Amino acid sequence: MARSWRLTIRHGSKVHRATFYDLDEAIDAMRAAAVEIVRAGPLKSAAGFRDYEPAERVAARLAIWTGGLLRGREAGIDIMGDGALIPYTGVIHRRPLEGRSPDRAFEAVTEALR
Repeated sequence: MARSWRLTIRHGSKVHRATFYDLDEAIDAMRAAAVEIVRAGPLKSAAGFRDYEPAERVAARLAIWTGGLLRGREAGIDIMGDGALIPYTGVIHRRPLEGRSPDRAFEAVTEALR
C-alpha cells in the first residue's frame, strides 16, 4: 500500500484537507496555498488580555502529516500575521525548523518528512 500524505490548511475559521500519494505534490499544494494566504495581506493588531501585533498572530497553519496518531510524522508552516513563514516539525511537541526565507522554509519541511 502506498504511503499517503495529508495536507491540512487552517486559515481563519476555514479548514481544508487534501490527500496526496506523492510528497512533492503535497509540498507544491502547500506552497500554492501559502502564496495565496500571504497575498491576501497582513493581519491587523488585535487586543485581548494584551495587544497582539501582526507578527505575534498566526494567520494560518499548513501541515503535512503521515502515519497514525502514535507513530505519525508532521511538519508544517505557520504563516504569521506579518507574512513571515515559521517552519516546524512534530506531532505532539512542535519544534521550530531552520529557514525563514520562503524557499528554505519549504525545503526544511520536505527534509523533515523524507
